[in-house]
Amino acid sequence: MEIKTEFWGTGKDGQKIYKYYVTNSSGAQVVLTSLGASIVSVLVPDKDGKLTDVSLGFDSPEDYYADGAYLGRVPGRYANRIAKGHFELNGKEYNLAINNGPNHLHGGPTGFSYRVWESRIIDGAVEFMYISEDGEEGFPGTLKAVAHYEWGEDNSLKLTLTAQTDKDTVVNLTNHAYFNLNGEGNGTIEDHILKLNCSEYLPTDAGLIPLGEPAPVAGTPLDFVNAKKVGRDLRKDCPALAVAKGYDHCFVIDGYMPGQLQTAAELYSEKSGISLEVITTQPGLQVYSGNWLGGAKGKNGHVYPDYSGIALECQHFPDSPNEPEYPSTVLKPGETYQEAIIFAFSVK
Repeated sequence: MEIKTEFWGTGKDGQKIYKYYVTNSSGAQVVLTSLGASIVSVLVPDKDGKLTDVSLGFDSPEDYYADGAYLGRVPGRYANRIAKGHFELNGKEYNLAINNGPNHLHGGPTGFSYRVWESRIIDGAVEFMYISEDGEEGFPGTLKAVAHYEWGEDNSLKLTLTAQTDKDTVVNLTNHAYFNLNGEGNGTIEDHILKLNCSEYLPTDAGLIPLGEPAPVAGTPLDFVNAKKVGRDLRKDCPALAVAKGYDHCFVIDGYMPGQLQTAAELYSEKSGISLEVITTQPGLQVYSGNWLGGAKGKNGHVYPDYSGIALECQHFPDSPNEPEYPSTVLKPGETYQEAIIFAFSVK
């Protein structure tokens, strides 16, 4: 495994931003950056052996700072939404930054996605660390978060997310990469075939806050238990789709057990022959069909219109701090939060 480091720019607080090029023996490559512990590129072979960049991204740090779609990032301290930016923990109320209608989203406007993480190469992998101070964006406790990326000879990218705290807090970490298996900037993902290991999802209100109990996907446009094209039901007349202008829903992964790896999703492009299997220890999968990319200017002069990438975000459920029946997102001193996500690429 070859890893090259490149100075990429300077952060808003003067920190140096680096890019890491991780290349396996076949030439397949992942590009990472310390800004947001982000995935910038994933180059894997298509059915003709041509290396194809299947991850949406930007050409400069400035573009990442201006990005509201979280391309490739590790959002935190809490990925997804917390209703009205409010939760109680140990009888104390906490109020967070509001940045998504009336709600808190992805750690707030200066969350982990917009921070420069410390970085290093360790044992053939790239590791990023960020210390989130007590009270940052309203969260209690000083939190140490680590994102550890390993790129395999089999073209699988393994992300291990860990965190420790000095005070009871809540934490929910993921990666917000957008994939287009035809190649970034090469049309929409509506022709991609998606299969989910999820027979239930979380219905939401108009602000995409879960209403409580999971509901079956059977009989709805959210049913991907049997593989189908992403675009087949994307524009169907359905309240769940109308709220988000497409898919932006948390699915419940079947057979979830804490700490156990489970296949969450399989994505396939007939055009390129590239397949992606998403495997995780997390209980939920937020599927977001890029409904509001809105013509963002991405890498290589490409423009990303709506639906030009799909995010498959393995995570705990939205608003879990306010839903005691959901798997807990509370982290206490002396404990270690640890979750894994594997993006396994192959050719069919």
